[in-house]
Amino acid sequence: MTLRLAKPTLTMPLTIRSRQKAHPADAWLLRRLAKWALAETEPGQAVEPGTQELGVYLVGPAEMAKVNWECVHHEGPTDVITLDYGEPGGAPKPGPVLGDVFICPAVAEEFAKKFKTSWAEEVARYLIHGILHLRGYDDSAPGPRRTMKREENRLMQAAAERFPLSRLARGTRVVGR
Repeated sequence: MTLRLAKPTLTMPLTIRSRQKAHPADAWLLRRLAKWALAETEPGQAVEPGTQELGVYLVGPAEMAKVNWECVHHEGPTDVITLDYGEPGGAPKPGPVLGDVFICPAVAEEFAKKFKTSWAEEVARYLIHGILHLRGYDDSAPGPRRTMKREENRLMQAAAERFPLSRLARGTRVVGR
């Protein structure tokens, strides 16, 4: 789900922060994955350093439920919410990414059991999913949803070959540029 909001007055180029303790995550690896996904989804050109403004927040169920209610008026926690502060556009949307991605590892763990994967791999999938939303991909209708899912799966396969995704489930650190 993507929401268009006014751009906040203070943003950082790339912030990775875990605001929950139940699922310790390796913020450095998550940061590398985010940078890679941003570069992989930039249509037709290399990403210039400092052109992206992305916040990635790992939050607990209570905070996710609050964000879910405040932003989309849905009750309860969800897996991922993307807030897009950039210009509207269709996929693949060029230009800098301006947004926040909220991810709930507790919900990721529930889906991991269902899909026979790990919560860390689900978190990686949600990060990629959020970045795709920021690049203009949409999953609100069947046709665009299939297109987005194909791209998400392609990026997940490439990420799994490039990064040790199981190591996302390690120590906690706050990372900002």
